[in-house]
Amino acid sequence: MDMTRTQPQTITLFGIAISRMTMRETVAYLTSAIQARRTTQVVTANPIMMMTAFQDPAYYAMLQGADVVVPDGAGLVWAAGRLHKPVQERVAGYDLVQQLFQVGAEQAWTFYFLGASQDVVEAAKARAIEAHPGLRVVGCRDGYFTPQQDGDVIEDIVAAAPDVLLVGRSVYTQDPWIAQYRERLGIPVMIGVGGSFDVMSGKLRRAPRWMQRLRLEWLFRLLQQPSRLPRMLSLPKFVIRVLLYGEKLQKR
Repeated sequence: MDMTRTQPQTITLFGIAISRMTMRETVAYLTSAIQARRTTQVVTANPIMMMTAFQDPAYYAMLQGADVVVPDGAGLVWAAGRLHKPVQERVAGYDLVQQLFQVGAEQAWTFYFLGASQDVVEAAKARAIEAHPGLRVVGCRDGYFTPQQDGDVIEDIVAAAPDVLLVGRSVYTQDPWIAQYRERLGIPVMIGVGGSFDVMSGKLRRAPRWMQRLRLEWLFRLLQQPSRLPRMLSLPKFVIRVLLYGEKLQKR
C-alpha cells in the first residue's frame, strides 16, 4: 500500500474515526506528512479520552477534527473488536514516538518537546538523544503555562521550526491546545503524548510486556500514580457503554 497517497484507513467508534493503520503504516504516513510539509494532528486516544468526549461536545469535535486518531489504549482495541470493527493492532503513543525518533535520527528530522516539568522534559530530551544518536531536539519547554502565555510558547516553537512537536500535558490542555493553534504552529506532525515524558525521563516506568499483553498497563500506571484513581473510574464506564452499544446494534 502506498501510504504517501492515501488517507488513513479508519473504523468508526461512536462517531470518531479511529485509525486501522499498523505501527509501520502509521510511521510511513507521518513520514509522508513531514516530507510534504503537511500539517497533521495525531491524537493517541484511550477510553478516558473517549469518555471525556461523551461529556464535552467541544472535546468530541476536536477528536472528529484530528487528522489521525490512533488506538493508544488497549481498551479501544478491545472495543473495536467487541463491536466487530477490529483494528489491525494497538498503536501505543509511547512506542510510536520511539519509532519516530528512530526514523527521525536517520533522516535528520527536528523535534520539540513541550510538557511536564522543566527538569522532567530536559531529562527526557537527554535520554532520548542518548538512546537515538543523531536525534535533533531543537527545543523543550515545560507544560505549565497559562492561556495568557500561549503566544510566547507558540512564538518559541515557530522560531525553532521543528518537524515534529510532542505535547505532553493534561487531557484538556494537550490535544485541544494543538487543535486550537495548529494553523499558527504549522508543524508537519503534532502529537499529544500524555505522560510519555515522565516515562522517557525515567521518572515513571513502563509496564512490563506481560502486563501490556494482558491489557493491564492502566493498573501498572495506577500503582505508580494512585492520584490517577478518579480518572480511572472512567474505564468501567467505558466498558459498560461499549457493551450496551453492542447489544443495541444486535437488536436492530
